[in-house]
Amino acid sequence: MRTIILSVIVVLLVIAGFAWAFVYTGVYDIGADAPHSRFVYGLLEELRDNSVARQSRGIAVPRDLNDPKRIAAGAGLYQEMCTGCHLGPGLEKSEMSQGLYPAAPELAKGDDLTPAEQFWTIKHGVKLSAMPAWGKTHSDELIWDMVAFIRHLPKMNPQQYKAAVASAPESHEEMMEHAGEGTHAHHHD
Repeated sequence: MRTIILSVIVVLLVIAGFAWAFVYTGVYDIGADAPHSRFVYGLLEELRDNSVARQSRGIAVPRDLNDPKRIAAGAGLYQEMCTGCHLGPGLEKSEMSQGLYPAAPELAKGDDLTPAEQFWTIKHGVKLSAMPAWGKTHSDELIWDMVAFIRHLPKMNPQQYKAAVASAPESHEEMMEHAGEGTHAHHHD
């Protein structure tokens, strides 16, 4: 039994030594223009997906995600804050979107996240990506407006997208007034 324990400790120390050498030698190319190995990319993707799913548990989704006012406000926010990375129907890839690694998902093509997962991701951002934590600068109501719009985005063609953006509130003040109307469901996160 003692030999087994000692063997396990030696193996763990060797693994820790390799991990330390890997991190501190800088041998791994961290440049955004050098893709991760399949193993590392898969590991990071699994970590992100499981973390978002876990962290978003318990977030109550407002019942009014289909409210046209909410969607309109979300269109303006999306145009202002998201199109540089996530694009939109009819938009060409931007210099920023082409330089991101991992690439930002093109949300007009849809995603498999729940509304709560979308809310959590927008509010808190994602480490090791270019996704910022918009909750530091935007209220939960405005983030739900973005979620409402993102959920409709895959159904839009370029003309519908342009019309939605054109009819969106013109300023953050208008959006803040919308958010302060008190017509939206509250949630916990």
